Amino acid sequence: MDLDQLAALRTPEGSAALAAAERVAGGDPLAAAAALRSAGMPGGLAAAALTQAELRRRAAGKFGPAAAGMFLTRAGLEQATRRVVADRRAARLRAAGVTTLADLGCGLGADALAAARAGIRVYAVEADPVTAAMAAANAEAAGLADLVTVSRGDATAFDVSGVDAVFCDPARRRAGTGRRVFDPNAYSPPWDFVTGLAARVPRTVVKVAPGLDHALIPAGAEAEWVSVDGDLVEAALWCGELAEVPRRATLLREKEGPLVNASGSKRGPSNHLTGTGAQEAPVGPVRRFLYDPDPAVVRAHLVAELAAGLDATLADPSIAYLYADEARPTPFARCLEITDVLPFSLKRLRALLRERRVGRVEIRKRGSALEPEKLRRDLRLSGDEAASLALTRVAGDPTVLVCRPVPAGG
Repeated sequence: MDLDQLAALRTPEGSAALAAAERVAGGDPLAAAAALRSAGMPGGLAAAALTQAELRRRAAGKFGPAAAGMFLTRAGLEQATRRVVADRRAARLRAAGVTTLADLGCGLGADALAAARAGIRVYAVEADPVTAAMAAANAEAAGLADLVTVSRGDATAFDVSGVDAVFCDPARRRAGTGRRVFDPNAYSPPWDFVTGLAARVPRTVVKVAPGLDHALIPAGAEAEWVSVDGDLVEAALWCGELAEVPRRATLLREKEGPLVNASGSKRGPSNHLTGTGAQEAPVGPVRRFLYDPDPAVVRAHLVAELAAGLDATLADPSIAYLYADEARPTPFARCLEITDVLPFSLKRLRALLRERRVGRVEIRKRGSALEPEKLRRDLRLSGDEAASLALTRVAGDPTVLVCRPVPAGG
């Protein structure tokens, strides 16, 4: 995609091409392209329209119905914030009194649009000319152009003195290759600029990769890990006046509705677990119930705080499985009842599952080098019953826990 192709897609002819591409997208790409060309559409326009149609289909999971009117790039879509996460972040900024926001490295504009929907005036900056043009087009398509100004330029040169807050999502892919960048010093803008923003603007938020090393978290910042429907999707650093706690794990749902845990208890559309991230959970024996914490809880180093609320312990200090005598409602972990604890032996496990007529297994693992799919094949399952297996270590020894779901209501 280049600027000329984007401009062509925004004409009446381009709109018609996009509509036609949407009707044929999703199947054989060669057949789809041939269908558009046979209808008299120029080859370049057909290719651009089909690319957008396919990207919009993929984007529906992140942006919902709004994806149908957005302009996208593959790299931009992969790094873009999910709408449910961006909306929740914008609501927190608005609640903190933010009215003007600089979005440095705005990408396709997902966070800028969320902030605008919350009533915040946004000044967005993007270095790539095509991506910047798409962000502006997306703001216009959303009816938010009066609240979002997109400028093409260097984020490090933007004057932040005139805004209440700054949001920065540094690029974590190399320009031209699209390869992921894991070293924060190689981000764009670079890490020292990003972490220095908090000294210049009292309210600063930085989006970072979920695998961020805790040693890189600036002093005094709140580090938050966010999961959506159980999938860890991002982390963010809330700096200056926005920092409320040292560590936070936030659980969100993609669709509206309460979070429901394994015991049938319902909570609100989002849940938060907070703490210092420095506590250690007590260690004890395997007990009746197994809790597998949400990945946001694990990455935020809040397993000890979760354990305290569940009266639970670890069986191995390096593995984030928790064990308790009671099944207590919590949205922060999956709860299973343990029926058998076995030192790992393929032969013994296979015999037990055959005796129980188990033909379907869910396999979880923490602290085990075994590959779940290979183990599933090696078990040669046969039967009409189901079970859950947890591959782990107990006191350093490879162990398999045979489990069953906790019935609704505990």
